Order: sequence, then structure tokens, then C-alpha cells
Amino acid sequence: MIRFLPLYFCPPPPNPAVICVANLRRSDYQSLQVFCLVWFVCFFTCLCFHFSGIFKGFLDEVMKKYGSLVPLCEKDVMGRLKEVFNEDFSHRKPFITREIMKYREKHPKTSTCNFRVFYNKHMLDMDDLATLEGQNWLNDQIINMYGELIMDAVPEKVHFFNSFFHRQLVTKGYNGVKRWTKKVDLFKKTLLLIPIHLEVHWSLITVNIPSRIISFYDSQGIHFKFCVENIRKYLLTEAKEKNRPEFLQGWQTAVTKCIPQQKNDSDCGVFVLQYCKCLALDQPFQFSQEDMPRVRKRIYKELCERQLID
Repeated sequence: MIRFLPLYFCPPPPNPAVICVANLRRSDYQSLQVFCLVWFVCFFTCLCFHFSGIFKGFLDEVMKKYGSLVPLCEKDVMGRLKEVFNEDFSHRKPFITREIMKYREKHPKTSTCNFRVFYNKHMLDMDDLATLEGQNWLNDQIINMYGELIMDAVPEKVHFFNSFFHRQLVTKGYNGVKRWTKKVDLFKKTLLLIPIHLEVHWSLITVNIPSRIISFYDSQGIHFKFCVENIRKYLLTEAKEKNRPEFLQGWQTAVTKCIPQQKNDSDCGVFVLQYCKCLALDQPFQFSQEDMPRVRKRIYKELCERQLID
């Protein structure tokens, strides 16, 4: 396999056994210099075309799999280049960045407007996935499909409520959401995850069924007491309807403090999904605001691949 050569590469001088430079006439020596220069330019040009072809092929794969380059990270690029060329490209980051920018210019977003991700009853299009880019606000479709991925990763333990659940509960009462648990016994679960969307902010309510503790998680340190009370009343009614008298008392509420907090006005939804994943998989909260760009890319990949990534 041809290995990519750095710009400072220079071909070795001709073998003295083949040609003696000292015996060459001036015109012959100049011709030899021109030949070596032309050989080098042609050889390097071929290598550049080879590199560009490999790199473009890699970006094409990313576009086909994810619909955009949004989830592409430096680690992915460097890893693929090292795999193909057996070379460390860390010193070529500016060049690689320019190549990616050129690729973006030649592949407008309209070229992938028909990209879709399907999972169970969920469907994401590019508008939905675009909410994971930069500092956009996550929408309900992203929250709900990712929540279902989490639930399906540990189905015996976790039940994830659709982001419209609390809204429906508030507007229509228990009867408005009674059928939502027709096929599931909440009290056989260990953890309930309930995303709360109030106008322009995402929070999370969790229910530890064995301990009968309702907890509130918020990445801005806000506490919406009425939301917790709504869930407490819902659980009592659900226990009564499902004939589970042991769950009609003993419930406690808690506000979880000392958790990772956002430092902007756009990442609350990302924090909620990261809280959910860590709690469901029994992982510590070892993330911060600085990790959000990486977490957004990972969530994008997980959604397109329809499975969680460690």
C-alpha cells in the first residue's frame, strides 16, 4: 500500500553506480535536475490524488450513514487515516480541516434532505437531527427516540415516558394518560424516567420504585415543585387503579443537587439525555458543559445507529 508522504519529502539522489554526476556536462546535469523535479511533482501529485480519493470516500461513507458531517469528530478522521495509511496525521490538522470544508461546500444540505432514521414508531428527519448541531435546542422527537433507546437497552429495569406525558397529565388529568401504561406494570420496574418540557427548558423527574423516591434533576438548578407533585399524585392513582396497595404510601420527594450544570441557554436537553443514560446504566455523572459538543455528536451517532454507544 502506498503511504502518504509529507510535503517535505525529497526523493533520494541517483545511485552513483548508475550515473556519475561529476562526469556530466552542465546541460546534462540541468536536464537531470529537471527530470528529478518532474518525477517528484508527478509522484507527489499521484499521492495527493490517492489521499483525496481515500478521504472523499470516507466522508461519503459518513454522509450515507448519518446524513451529514455533524457527528464527525477529529478522532474519527485521524483514526481512519491512520488505519489506511499507517501514518500519524496529527500535524496535518489544518490541511484536513480545509479538505472537510471543501467537501461541505460541494455537498449542500439539500443533497441529503430525504435522509430518515426509523426506530419502532419513531422517525427522525434532517430537521430533527439538525437540533443536535452546534447550540440548537433539542426537540421532542430527539428526546423521545433517544429515551426509547435507553429503555430498550435495559427493558426490565427502566421505563421511559414520552415527553408529552406530563403535558397530557396536566391538561387532561389521569384519565388522559391512563392507557399509556396499558401494557406495562410500572411497579415492576426499578427506574422511571420522565422528561419535563416547560416552554423553553428541559428538566427530568425520576422515580425509584423500590425506594419510593421521586427525584428532580435540572441543569440550571431550578426546582419545579408542582411537576414533582403531579407525578406523585399520578403514581398514587396508578397504584390504586392497578390494585397495588403497597405503593399507596411512603413516597418521598428529593431535589438532586451537586450534579453537572449547563453554562449556556441551549444544552438543557442534552443534559437531560445524559442524566437519563447515566442513571439507566448506573454510570457516574462524569461530564460537564465542556463535554457537550462531544456528547451531541455521540447522541447523533447513537440515534442513526439505533443503539447506545459506551
